[in-house]
Amino acid sequence: MGTWNKPPNKSPWEKGSQPPDIDELLNNLQDKFKIGLPKKGLFSYILILAIIVWLATGIFIIDPEEQGVIKRFGEVTEVVGPGPHYHLPSPIETVQIAPVTAVRRLEIGFRTIQLGPPAKYRRVLKESLMLTGDENIIDVQFIVQYRISVLEDYFYSLTNPDVTVRSAAESAMREVIGDSTVTEALTVGKGVIENTTALLLQETMNSYKGGIKIENVKLQDVHPPDAVKEAFKDVVSAREDREKMINDAEGYRNNLVPTARGEAAQMINNAKGYAKEKVLVAIGESERFNLVYEEYKNAKEITRERILLETMASILPKVNKVIADKELGSNVLPFLPIGQSLNQLSK
Repeated sequence: MGTWNKPPNKSPWEKGSQPPDIDELLNNLQDKFKIGLPKKGLFSYILILAIIVWLATGIFIIDPEEQGVIKRFGEVTEVVGPGPHYHLPSPIETVQIAPVTAVRRLEIGFRTIQLGPPAKYRRVLKESLMLTGDENIIDVQFIVQYRISVLEDYFYSLTNPDVTVRSAAESAMREVIGDSTVTEALTVGKGVIENTTALLLQETMNSYKGGIKIENVKLQDVHPPDAVKEAFKDVVSAREDREKMINDAEGYRNNLVPTARGEAAQMINNAKGYAKEKVLVAIGESERFNLVYEEYKNAKEITRERILLETMASILPKVNKVIADKELGSNVLPFLPIGQSLNQLSK
């Protein structure tokens, strides 16, 4: 069986041979595939491809929660919403995109160093220590939640929005705490402090034209400085005890006074009813007497006899006496209950 000898590898550009002409190769490809490319060399095609790629860089897509700002040579020309868009490629036009529905969170007076659980925090005393209106120092830690309302202002009116909001929030909180007492800040006035600080902070952001909407200001922790914390706890505990005693006394009074008033009203109504009853009974007896008297005048003997019988009927049942007919009495053995008589006499 014969063997096949592989021809040796031979370079197409060995000595004596010339490299292919690029223009000739392109002409051959054009003739073969009917492309119709211009005959200006490879550099022209590369340039056209580069221009196409450069123009394609202007295509961008904005997510539903985002907005974009298009700038032409540094000047804002348009603010676009969600969806596919196009801008002239850089450096002619550029686009900046940011989420406008997301709520951003800033911590003032503390920083979260570990979410946990359990969460770990680091205190920032230069932000949290504040002076109240009654010249007491308290430690105030709070958060600010905000979102972007006007994207153009947010990008170009503020150099660093987070730093600006943090500084303005701290300033607003210090102003509100300075108008409050330490008791209000530690107990019942927290809601008022939060609402007032949010309004004041929003006014500041509006004056800066920062394109920021303050969603919420929430106090996380308000307490006295560590050096006087125990003394403050005792004071607060005493005030709470005082308030509890006052509330208990108010409750006892509110319960006792209506009860006494009800009992007094009941006694008055009973007295009025008793008086009315006596008056009506007296009137009825007087009218009955008058009726009897009128009948008595018309038939004195009969009326006297009826009155006697009625009187005896009411008296005799109470008398321990037996009355027998004369004829019947002769057949009855008389008996004297001496023991019973003696008992009645001893009573």
